Amino acid sequence: MQLFIYIIIFFAFFDLFAQLPIISPFAIELQATPFLTGLAVGMYSLSNTFGNIVSGIFSDRKGPFAILVAGMLLTAAFLFTYSLAEGPYSLLAIRFLHGLAAGLIVPAAFTYLANRTDHSRRGKGAAVSGAFVGLAAIIGPAYGAIFSSRTSVPETMAVTGTLLLILGISSFFLLSRTVKKRKELPAEPLTFNMIILNSGLLRAFMGAFFLMFSQGVLAYMLPLKVSGLGLPAEMSGLLLSVFGIAAILVFLLPVNRLFDLIKPVYTLIAGFFLMGSSLFLLSSVSAAPLLYTSMITYGIGFAFLFPSINSLLIDSTTERSRGKAYGYFYAFFSIGVVAGSSFTGALALSADRGFITSGVLLLSAAAVNLATLRK
Repeated sequence: MQLFIYIIIFFAFFDLFAQLPIISPFAIELQATPFLTGLAVGMYSLSNTFGNIVSGIFSDRKGPFAILVAGMLLTAAFLFTYSLAEGPYSLLAIRFLHGLAAGLIVPAAFTYLANRTDHSRRGKGAAVSGAFVGLAAIIGPAYGAIFSSRTSVPETMAVTGTLLLILGISSFFLLSRTVKKRKELPAEPLTFNMIILNSGLLRAFMGAFFLMFSQGVLAYMLPLKVSGLGLPAEMSGLLLSVFGIAAILVFLLPVNRLFDLIKPVYTLIAGFFLMGSSLFLLSSVSAAPLLYTSMITYGIGFAFLFPSINSLLIDSTTERSRGKAYGYFYAFFSIGVVAGSSFTGALALSADRGFITSGVLLLSAAAVNLATLRK
């Protein structure tokens, strides 16, 4: 059953990553201005944030099963509506609904998985789920770019919608709907203030935000770096693939046992340090082998950080509060992506300065976590 949840996680992120190379061209095709094109890209993440929070609240109150199935079926339905887009404003409406529905899936899926994973194996479990996310990050953009170039964006979205529809229907029959009786649960869930004052959750939320902030910077700046060096345009895709492959290897090889043996706060700090250092290296090199080296280092850091923030969240919550915590957690993911690309874009930074800015933030996060460790 855990494998089935991993498959759901894969396709939830596959849906996200498959959109990346095709939404901007599709918006331009619909006569969108540069502002509306950017808004069409960002609208998904904006509404996704609200979906994440709603999913977390309902997962705590009713259990993750219903919201997980509803999220997949609604997302599938809205993926079919891209064929109805006749202009930029109808596309904005579709993007809003798509992001809102898709935001229901991930917190519910991770809550379902965490509640059924033995605590002593939560680090390894988070690493395996991270591998499926990494796999989606490699396959999704390639699928979106290649399939849409041979057919169309609405057809590409419809194929993804069909897959999620099949998963949603299968989930209804295959997943357990069991919710623990109230007497087996803590009397009260954690309040919002209690979550905010929880150091483990604060570290997890910080990790989620800065992880995706750096991803936003990388997605925006890496193609600019490659083109500025006069290298082939496809190298930016290859560099991202190398990062994904490096992360997946760490997630799946026996080294993933470290995530259960070492306290997650230490692997969190290591992840921040490796990712920040790799971005400084990326900003200062121009030779292709060194570019690949920096991305391999970034991928290893990503692989240390992702299971750490998941383990910190699991350790800091109970089953009664975990859904809401995951909702906020993935809201920070969505906000981080938008913040990373928009912040560096608003400052009109060069690619190298963008990498340095993100590297400084990641190393600062490592320093803050190190300084606040309990003696």
